[in-house]
Amino acid sequence: MFSNFKEEVVKLLEGAGVKASVKDIEEPPDPKLGDLAFPCFSLAKEMKKNPAELAKEISEKIKIPEASIIEKVVVSGPYINFFFNRGKFTEKVVNEVLKSNENYGSENWNEKIVVEYPSPNTNKPLHLGHMRNMAIGEAISRIFEKLGCRVFRVNLHNDRGIHICKSMLAYKKWGNGKEPDKKPDHFVGDFYVLFSQRVKEKPELEEEAREMLRKWEAGDKETLELWKKLTSWVEKGFEETYRRFGVRFDKIYRESEMYKKGKEMVLEGLKKGIFQKDETGAIFFDLSKYGLDKKILIRSDGTTLYITQDLYLAYLKYIDFSPDKSIYVVANEQNYHFEVLFKLLEELKKLGYEFPKENIHLNYGMVNLPSGKMKSREGEVVDADDLMDEMKERARKEIEKRNVLSEEKLDELSHKISLAAIKFFLLKYDEYKDFTFYPEESLSLEGETGPYLQYSLVRAKKILEKIESKPKVGELTEDEEFYLAKKISKFPDVVKSAAIHYKPHFVANYAFELASLFSRFYESCRVIKSEKEGERAALVKAFEIVMKLSLNLLGIEEVDLM
Repeated sequence: MFSNFKEEVVKLLEGAGVKASVKDIEEPPDPKLGDLAFPCFSLAKEMKKNPAELAKEISEKIKIPEASIIEKVVVSGPYINFFFNRGKFTEKVVNEVLKSNENYGSENWNEKIVVEYPSPNTNKPLHLGHMRNMAIGEAISRIFEKLGCRVFRVNLHNDRGIHICKSMLAYKKWGNGKEPDKKPDHFVGDFYVLFSQRVKEKPELEEEAREMLRKWEAGDKETLELWKKLTSWVEKGFEETYRRFGVRFDKIYRESEMYKKGKEMVLEGLKKGIFQKDETGAIFFDLSKYGLDKKILIRSDGTTLYITQDLYLAYLKYIDFSPDKSIYVVANEQNYHFEVLFKLLEELKKLGYEFPKENIHLNYGMVNLPSGKMKSREGEVVDADDLMDEMKERARKEIEKRNVLSEEKLDELSHKISLAAIKFFLLKYDEYKDFTFYPEESLSLEGETGPYLQYSLVRAKKILEKIESKPKVGELTEDEEFYLAKKISKFPDVVKSAAIHYKPHFVANYAFELASLFSRFYESCRVIKSEKEGERAALVKAFEIVMKLSLNLLGIEEVDLM
């Protein structure tokens, strides 16, 4: 919606004989300088004029219609600054939000999009890194859905390979046929840790694990039965974690179901001259024409790599969903992998294979804890379940300090608030950046946190419950009223920008800024029993609508008390 006001400025400039676009219109760093500005540097250079003189010349030609949202134009050096009529502006924004309600910011992009996340290995529980992956994957899915896209959430369980066989071998040797006595993915993960410990004393265990993998690939009955048992345990545990974190999938693919088909695609590519074989017998793709190294697709012993099955998975996504876009949410450690994969898909189109029209790698950085990086082989990983348990207990203690509640209500609130703390902390940083997760800081009711956003919404609801008059759209001109309305008007543009750039943190940052401005409004402008009760209540209602929408895009649930 805010971009509409930029378009109004563009029209005023066009009326003054200046060709401009929305991209040329800026927001001054200090609102006292104006609400929008047109810098004259580029135009002055083109016209060989002094920028400040040109700004003055253009401003004198600008004619503001009576109905315009623009109230006045002021020149400041090389900038032409435009000031909104605050009353008209707030009235227009609040009216639009209340009229649109939950459809505010919605679009009709009408694209089909597949989002793949979190793609874990089935030999240990999900960890903090997977939580960042799921938070990003779910948020970007919701953002595209808000814009009118049909989104298919898919997951890939990496359920074969040497890492799986290490857990299997440890269970076979030291599990004594035990059934899980804890959450089943944690039970299997313990054997992966055990293998990592024992292999230090007995290096020959590595070869035994490789032999188990060969047996698995050869279809050995006993090995396959063991694999099915452990994999089913892990997947049962995963399902519980997915449900608890608030994610669901339209389809779960499994590496074991597609690696052979991927191998067939590579062999066909070899036969047709797209791929080559080296002196060891390994099949590779020569990427020198792209300025990259060669990439092995099938090893000399005939075994496949992750990229082999990714070829067939890309094809399957096309067959299953015919998407316009396929988004892979995977850590930035795999940047090169996806650069190569997308080149491979272009080559395979020559064989008649069809793939999604556009493939996107939404990469993200590592999550650290104050104690250092996460590890999995040594059992020092921060499990997602353990972190959720700890955060829920912390939230519970904070709630108990302020409220006396039933056990059921306490459980519900501590669950929602703890997940808000985790998700917002994982989403507020630029996706590319590494960062450190601080559990205590994430739960604070002050500062840049999920609970702070929930708290701002609770405050708004309380106001709306207590007012005597109905919300009434009208003109508001105080600083804090105007700044809040201005931020509310930017929601649709933020959502679009988050989708275009694949950056959910745009929405997270916006939500925090919105909550902060509401807090200032709350402190400065009395609503209940004020002269402007109806108009201010309408602004509070508009804030409530937009904050609810923002939280929903981040996968955060609202609460009714804190």
